[in-house]
Amino acid sequence: MADNERTSDSLAYVTARREGQADAWSEEAKQRGGQLLTEVAEVDPPDEVAAALHLATGEKAAVRRRVILLDGQAIELADSYYPMPIAGGTALMEKRKIKGGAPTFLAQLGYRARRISEDLEFRPATEPELAALALRDGAHVLTLLRTTSTEDGSPFEVQFMVMKAPRRLHYEIEVD
Repeated sequence: MADNERTSDSLAYVTARREGQADAWSEEAKQRGGQLLTEVAEVDPPDEVAAALHLATGEKAAVRRRVILLDGQAIELADSYYPMPIAGGTALMEKRKIKGGAPTFLAQLGYRARRISEDLEFRPATEPELAALALRDGAHVLTLLRTTSTEDGSPFEVQFMVMKAPRRLHYEIEVD
């Protein structure tokens, strides 16, 4: 694969793992360089996240913020949001890794991914994104808004990722 390509298996990030198996983020981090969990908090989510989670105006969400590294350099900002009725008082609100990852934990709570919606956008980076990703002024980023829902269509996780803009992003999603 060329240096400017990135392959992503989106399904791996929303599927529960087997007992003792590492989460998808950790497996990718081993291959790519690492990840840092920078914040876990109850927040006012961005409008697009609130809409995707079907939150009422002013309703809070839990967020788990990570920085994804490659060769020690930040290449992606990855924020995962959850409705507070799901996350409150659980491991999702603790600033530590979750054994098996969030999809495994959520599946144990009865939230299994049955529908995934992804929106990609190529846009200019914001000032905080320029700084966090060590980008030059005027640089662009690729954003991915992934909404994961139950079989009845209830959204339970929204991931918002900001990536250094590759020239090509390849996705493979295989559903049994």
